[in-house]
Amino acid sequence: MNRKEYNTIVKTLSGRLFGYCVKYLQSKPDADDIVQDVFEKLWNNRKKVDFEKSKSWLFTTAHNTMLNYIKRRNRISYVDEVSSDDTQVCQIHQFELKEIINHSLEILPPVQKSIILLRDLEGYDYKEIGEILELSESQVKVYLFRARNKMKKRLKNLNMLEVKHA
Repeated sequence: MNRKEYNTIVKTLSGRLFGYCVKYLQSKPDADDIVQDVFEKLWNNRKKVDFEKSKSWLFTTAHNTMLNYIKRRNRISYVDEVSSDDTQVCQIHQFELKEIINHSLEILPPVQKSIILLRDLEGYDYKEIGEILELSESQVKVYLFRARNKMKKRLKNLNMLEVKHA
């Protein structure tokens, strides 16, 4: 891959990659860091990465980088304002719809969360998601089905709590 192709990839995919990372990490500064790191890795590996496969390579690398980041962050086990806010018990009427959905995403295992975000937020098809996450199309479909069911169940439970508090 040459400099021109690299710049084309940055222009066309940086916004989508950033959106995926923000949704996954729930933090714009962390997503900025991950995206920057991933594009640096792409530049360093430009001779090995085929231009046509760069989109899949970027999202796969971002996914793996986020998983490593989360593991490292959990090992450090520091608590900042955001994480302390997440652990507080909140009443359902205080949440906006976006917050409820984001909270429902948090209960999903990493692979299911990635599949939901890549499919529903980014619009990738099953084959592309499979390439990014190194899964078969049927595995992607199964994980997506299970993830959506978990989210539905979670949303129904939240709705029942709201009815009880009303």
